[in-house]
Order: sequence, then C-alpha cells, then structure tokens
Amino acid sequence: MNAASLSFPRPLIRGPALRRALIAGARRVIAQREALNKINVFPVPDGDTGSNLAFTLGGVLAGALSRRSQGAGELLRRVGEDAVDGARGNSGAILAQFFTGVAEAAGTARALEPTKLAEAVRAGAHSARQALSEPREGTILSVISAFAEGLEHRPDGDLGAWFRQALERSRKALAATPTQLAVLAKAGVVDAGAQGFVDLLEGIHEFIASGAVDAAGVADDLTGDLEAAEAHGEMADADPEHRWCSECLLIGEGLDRAGLRAAVGELGSSCVVIAGSHSRLRLHAHVADPGKLFEVAARFGRVEGPKADDMHAQARAAAGAAAVAVITDSAADLPDELMTRFNIHMVPVRVNFGDEDYLDKVGLSTREFYRKLRTELVLPKTSQPAPGDFRRQFEFLLSHHREMVYVGISRAVSGTLQSAETAVQRGHPDRSHVFDSGNASGGEGLLALRAAEMAADGAGVAAILAELARLKPLTMTWALARDISHAVRGGRIPAWAKPLVEWLGLTPMAAVKPTGKLGVVGGLFGKSRQPERFAAYVAKRVPRGPRYRLVVGHCDAPEDGERLLAALRGRLDLADSWLVETGSAIGAHAGPGALVVSLQPAD
Repeated sequence: MNAASLSFPRPLIRGPALRRALIAGARRVIAQREALNKINVFPVPDGDTGSNLAFTLGGVLAGALSRRSQGAGELLRRVGEDAVDGARGNSGAILAQFFTGVAEAAGTARALEPTKLAEAVRAGAHSARQALSEPREGTILSVISAFAEGLEHRPDGDLGAWFRQALERSRKALAATPTQLAVLAKAGVVDAGAQGFVDLLEGIHEFIASGAVDAAGVADDLTGDLEAAEAHGEMADADPEHRWCSECLLIGEGLDRAGLRAAVGELGSSCVVIAGSHSRLRLHAHVADPGKLFEVAARFGRVEGPKADDMHAQARAAAGAAAVAVITDSAADLPDELMTRFNIHMVPVRVNFGDEDYLDKVGLSTREFYRKLRTELVLPKTSQPAPGDFRRQFEFLLSHHREMVYVGISRAVSGTLQSAETAVQRGHPDRSHVFDSGNASGGEGLLALRAAEMAADGAGVAAILAELARLKPLTMTWALARDISHAVRGGRIPAWAKPLVEWLGLTPMAAVKPTGKLGVVGGLFGKSRQPERFAAYVAKRVPRGPRYRLVVGHCDAPEDGERLLAALRGRLDLADSWLVETGSAIGAHAGPGALVVSLQPAD
C-alpha cells in the first residue's frame, strides 16, 4: 500500500493498513534503540530509554501486531493492552498509556475516518499526560501533544499529506525540547523519549509513502546531537533517594488509580507513571525500596511481573569505558561494595512465599527474607528469572559495551543458566557469552568478581573466559546446614532423616562437587564450637601453596559468621576475605543458621 492507495474522497483508515503502519513505526524505534540510549539524560541519565521503548514495542510486535484483527478499533485495543503489559521505563509507560487512550476513544470501529483518528490521538495525548504525577514539558508528552494538534487539520482526501504535516509539528516540538529542559541544553541533546516517539512517526510515514514495512535504510550513524551526547561525558548520579527504577503490572477489576497514586505518593516516590485501564495498570516509579512499592501495589490488585533496575549501576555502565560488561544472578554472594566498585550487574531470581512473588535481594532484602523464613507458615520457593528478565538487562548492557559475560549459577542445580541462554539466542549471540560457574553463593560470586576485575583492566572476552575456565575447578564451596527442617519440608531430604540426625546430634556438611551439584560430605557431632570445627574441616581440605580469596556467608547468623571467618583467617594464607549474608539461593534450602565457605586461588 502507498500514499496513492490511501487517498480517497472520504479516506478511511482500516485495520490491515493501520497494523502494517504500526509495525513499520515500531521497527524503526527498535532499530534506533542504541542511539536513543546514548542521549538519555532525563529524568535520570541511566541510558536505557531506547531499550525500554524497544522492549515495550517489542511486546506489541510479538502480540497484537503479529496477527490480523477484525478492525482498527480491536487492533488498537490489543496494542494498548500489550503495551501496558510489556511497558518498560518512564517513556515506555507513557507510550503505553497513549495507546490505551487512543484505543478507548476509537472504540470498536472497524475503520476510522481521519477526524475520528485525530480525536482518538488527542484523547491519547490527554491520557498520557494524566498518567504522570508531575508532567513536564520538553519530554515525550510535548511531542505527543504536537502530533495531536497537527492531526486536527482536515486531510482533504490525502492521508499522506495530512500525516506529514502532523509529523512536521512533532519534529519542531522535538527540536524545542532543549529550550524547555536545562539538562538537555547542557548535554546538547534532545529528549530521548521524545526522539523515540518521532522515530515511531517516521517509520509510519515511510510506510505511508512507500509501503515499506521493514525499517530498511534506517541510518545507524550518529547525528550531531548524539555525538554531542557522547562528547560531553557528564553522567550525573541518579537520585540516591530513589535509586530503583521499579515497575509491576496490576490485574483486577475496577482498579483504583487515584487511590494507588496517593498511596505511592506517600512513599515519597518520584517519576511516578500509572498507565492502563480499569482492569490492567502498569505502575512505574523511582523508589528507595522496591519491596515497599510492591507491597503498596498489592493492596490494589494482583501484582505480576515486578522488576527493579538499579539506576546507579546503569549510570556507571553508561559512563564506563570497559569494553566488556559483567553480569551475574542473585544466587551469587558478594559484598555490595565489590559489586559497586567493579560494576557487576545482577539479574534477581524470584522468591515465592505462597502467592507472594518477590525479586530476590531487590524487592525482598536478604534480611527480610530470613525474617519471613522464620515466621511464615509457607515454605519459600525460588524460581529462575524469565528469559525476558535477562534479555532486558542484556540489551541495556550491550547498548553501552561491545560485549557481555554472564557468570551464572551452576546448571546442575537451576534452570537459570538456560533462561540466560534463551535470552542470548533471541538477542545478540555474537556479543553475549554465558559461563556456567558450576558453583553458587560465594563461589559464583568470586568467579564473577574475577571476570569484572579483568574487564576493568581492559581484558577481552577470550581472556576473561579462559581465566574463568581455569579458575572454575579451583573454586571451592562448602556449606554447614544447622537446621535441616526446611530441607525436609521442601522434600530435599527424606523425612526419616530429620529425627535420625537430631538423635545423633549431627550437623550435615555439604560441598559443591565437580558436577556442580551440592552433596553431603560429612557432619559435625554436637553443637559446641561449630564455626571453629567447620573451619578446621575446610582448612584440612584446601591445597597448600597458593594464597586464597575467601567469602564466608551466613544465613541470618552474623556472629557465627564472624567466628568462622576469624578461624579461617588463622588457618589459611588469605589475600582477601569477606563476610556476607547469604541470599535465598542457599537460605531457602539450608535454612537460618547455615554457614557457607567459598575459596579461590588469588594468584
């Protein structure tokens, strides 16, 4: 279909043409995602606007736009729903609300006259503005409003000319964004979300003009304002009071948007966007504690798909010069200071207490996990992150680094590694590398730390992977399970073993085997001086010669962790040693009081 075929005395926009036009627009934005990331400085310079818009529109492409619809109204309804379900980031949530508002105004019409579509777009612009607690000019909102105003002029039978004049209004609004926001003027860029919306319109315009759905010919070269964004190199820190960019989907009937907005406001959140309809809402906010945000949201509906991105880590990635990014999962245990210093990114696993779903170490802190573990009647379960969780973070990292290495929990004990591999195959397999640590907890953490140290020193992927392969069989992990009731309740240890172990006064010890599985290797009789005796057991099995790096983990037993660390420092030649609170990957299985030791040669 071309511009001539769209010209009628009374032109109508029908479902098939609208669908193909939206496909062209979405693909244009996705093709430009890295360029959009580079100019992202507002509301925070976390460099992910392009990735967020790409994920939002990618969900629409895979859903509503992947199949035919009965009419334009039905298509727009499905586009709005898929956009809300898959919305990512501030701009993604605003765009989702725009589509939802357009769909509600369009209704069930099988075809739309231009005047009706103009009304729907105006309603969408109003709806997008209503989604924000503090709407700002100079953002995507300004460009959406300009587009709506441009469509108010009658088309005179030529849809191509009608759309083109609205596009021109949008381009002018985009060019004006630096005059409206000082942070854009200082950086010498236009607003990234606004640019993304213009990219969407550009793709639609190309379709109208030529019928080309594939975003072929989209220039990958950076324009002048993108080069300026790279050159200025000023990435201000994200707000320390609101470091977590958090989102979730709320499902229910008659969802109280006003009540939700008020409750979220009481948390002192910033960048609040609430987009969707009475039955599906996408909540986006920047908060200090994602867990509290999700708890508030659960009072209004069923929370699905919670996610939280650390904007401090994103800002470091965007400003960093390393060619290789390193990422792990929350089964790895390292001190926060090391994760920050070496910019190690993390994908959280999921933790469930009954119907309550949490993001490990993000939506549910390790301390809160153990509190619930001691008090809840429901046994916690851990589950691997979905491939989409990996893909979102992988896409972001690859927009700022040439390559990426994921150091994951042992394939033998979790499907997490497989999820990561699925995400890689759907993304950039030539630039993404998955390494099976064959370990967990501190052992996995030590391997991720070594990879990050090498990346910071400028090492390439081949050298990093070779070093990880060398260290993998030399990285050792032991665990002391002082309360096996959780393992028995979860079916990991037969019920008959519990009374026998208690009668014998035995505390089981386990080790990570060469297969990557954790297996029982012995036990300690009696309860006295267990940390010191556990240290003696480990020290006897550590090869002499090299100096070691040591991570001691405790499951809500800090005093025993300190005693274990002190005993090992007295028995081993250590280059570095750290104490951490072990996360749910071990805690859900070993229970409170468990102790973990991980060692790796430091040479």
